[in-house]
Amino acid sequence: MWAAATWGLIAASSLLIGSALTFWLKPGRRLIGLIMAFGAGTLIAAIAYDLVEDAAASGRALTLAAGLALGAATFFVGDWWVDRAGGEHRKRSSGKQAQGDSLGIFVGTLLDGIPESFILGASLLAGSGVSVTFLVAVFISNLPEAMGATIGLTAAGWSKRRVIGIWLGVMAMSAVAAASGYALGSFESFDGVLAQALAAGALLTMLADTMMPEAFENGGKAVGLLTVLGFAVAFALNQLT
Repeated sequence: MWAAATWGLIAASSLLIGSALTFWLKPGRRLIGLIMAFGAGTLIAAIAYDLVEDAAASGRALTLAAGLALGAATFFVGDWWVDRAGGEHRKRSSGKQAQGDSLGIFVGTLLDGIPESFILGASLLAGSGVSVTFLVAVFISNLPEAMGATIGLTAAGWSKRRVIGIWLGVMAMSAVAAASGYALGSFESFDGVLAQALAAGALLTMLADTMMPEAFENGGKAVGLLTVLGFAVAFALNQLT
């Protein structure tokens, strides 16, 4: 369980790294949008080849379909609630977070990251260890998310200490989510196929709802090329591992 928590912490550590890089380098919104597109591409590939393909290999098509639908619906409802709780603009780099609420922003950020952390922990029970492709994809996708949100939070008047604090909190909860995935996965009644499908549905909905719109808004037409590049890199990594 401690190993699972450690992997969850490592994957989420890029949130803190991305925030620190933003304070140090002060990157433009276009660059962040392009990096976000690349990260989205890697995450799409990881979802396809580390979650959906593995779940499909079980031959349980109905379970896979139900899990995808339930995961998507769960994120959709959770995101709807977060939007109304003040976390609608949590990933924006424009400073619109000033219109929101600190708790809503924190809970929304957790909602975005919990499915991937949970699956990282549960995957350790498969016997082959954590998926390198999925870990790298999560790590890379977290970087631009944190960079864009940090710019927005700073523009909204948040202090550096407060911004760093929210990322540390998300890192801690990601470690807990990964440990929970490992703990629940040890029960005989745990359905790994359903869990993978749930996470895939939730993550795909998150990408379409929050990450890709922000990438296109900031990065322009070139985000399509960077998304494909990210997908290709993650696919190649999956084939090599």
